[in-house]
Amino acid sequence: MCGKFTAQASWRRVVEFSQPLTESPDDQIVTYRPMTMLPVIIFDKEAGKRSVVPMRWGFPHRSNPNRPEPIHVRSETIDEKPTFRDAFLNGQRGIVVMQTFNEGKELPNGKTEQWTINPGDGVPRGFAFLWRRFEIAGQPAPLLACVMATVPPSALIAQITDRMPAILEAEDWATWLGENDAPPAAAKAVLKTMEGVRWQMAPEPRKPKPPR
Repeated sequence: MCGKFTAQASWRRVVEFSQPLTESPDDQIVTYRPMTMLPVIIFDKEAGKRSVVPMRWGFPHRSNPNRPEPIHVRSETIDEKPTFRDAFLNGQRGIVVMQTFNEGKELPNGKTEQWTINPGDGVPRGFAFLWRRFEIAGQPAPLLACVMATVPPSALIAQITDRMPAILEAEDWATWLGENDAPPAAAKAVLKTMEGVRWQMAPEPRKPKPPR
C-alpha cells in the first residue's frame, strides 16, 4: 500500500479543486511519509468553510505513541472497526492534495520494490483521509493524526499490489468532507477505485550506494 507520496510545496494551502495550483520551475517537491505532518483539508462547520490543518500521518500505537500504526484504513470497513468508526460517522474526514504516489511490489526474495505512479496530467488529485484527536499522557496538547483510506487497485496498479489510495473525484470532495449534509453511506460510496486515466507507472530509481 501507499507509504509515500509527493506534492508541490505551493499546494499546501490549496482548499478548492477549482483553485489554480501555482507552480514554478523552482517550486520544491515535498515528500510525505508516515510520521510527517500533512496539510489536511477539512470542513470547519463552525466557520462554514474549508481550512487546512497540519496532522501527523499515522495514528499512535497503543503502547508507543511515537510509532505510527495504523497509517491506512480500508474503505470497506471504515464505518465498522472501532478505531475508525466514530471518526468517520462524526465527519472527521479530510483530503490531502498529491502529485505522485508510491506503491510497493513484493519480490520473490522478500524485498520490496518501490514503484512511482504519476497521473501526469496536471490535475489536482485528492487523497481521502480520516483523522482523530488523541490525548497523550505527558504531552501538553492533543495530537491530531490521520490515516489514508485505501480501495482495491486499478487494473494498472493491480500489476504490483492489491490496494491503492482512495482518490476522490472533483465532485465528491464536498460529500467526503461533509459539506452538503450527505449521510455517512454517501461519504463511504465515494471511496472507489479510480479507473480510466492514463497514468504513468515505473520502478523508483535506486539510490546509489555510498562509496566505502
